[in-house]
Amino acid sequence: MNKIETLSLITGVFTDEEAKEVLMNIYLTKIQFQEMNNFSFQERFGKQDQKSITRISELKVEIKKMLSIISEAKVQNKNLVIFSEINLQLLDNNVAN
Repeated sequence: MNKIETLSLITGVFTDEEAKEVLMNIYLTKIQFQEMNNFSFQERFGKQDQKSITRISELKVEIKKMLSIISEAKVQNKNLVIFSEINLQLLDNNVAN
């Protein structure tokens, strides 16, 4: 598989509360994953994993943006349409991340 395969993750119309619940669960799960990566890295190498630390910061910025959009939807009494896809492509092991 050299081409990119696309999977649908979220498709639908959500209230502000539904959108917040769905998206926060995804973001918090990703943050938890990075925290576990960092913990594992610290246990093995005695120092923090800068990739994980950076990614956690990036995810927290995205949460703030998401919460701002959801807040705006709430104030305007609007629903949110969410389309989220995952793109998968095989990559050789010898290619740097």
